Amino acid sequence: MDFHDLEVWKAGMEITKDIYKVTEKFPKSELFGLTSQMRRAAVSIPSNIAEGNGRFYVKEYLQFLHISQGSLLELMTQIELSKELGFLQKNDFFRLYNKAVSLNKMLKSMINKLRKSRVERDKVEKEQG
Repeated sequence: MDFHDLEVWKAGMEITKDIYKVTEKFPKSELFGLTSQMRRAAVSIPSNIAEGNGRFYVKEYLQFLHISQGSLLELMTQIELSKELGFLQKNDFFRLYNKAVSLNKMLKSMINKLRKSRVERDKVEKEQG
């Protein structure tokens, strides 16, 4: 399946675009600080999903999904910090945080499904080998 067809990738792209929009309103003094950090973490999410999807081995795909999940958790922390510093309004915070929580669930589900398929395949290979 092409990564463009993955709902998890689409959700990652959506939150990345949202992050770019809300960080435009951050103080200019944060351009090389929190703004840059949040944008890089957000871009990393769909990028690693796509890169992992292009790998041949499930083990590699899982590795990239874990990197994506790590970037998402980093972004969630930065979203909370932005709210506490007064850079995000409450409605933006809740909208972004809820999207992040939903995306995290999608990533966890995908990781679990790939793990199970890998275990099943390894089991069959052992029985045949």
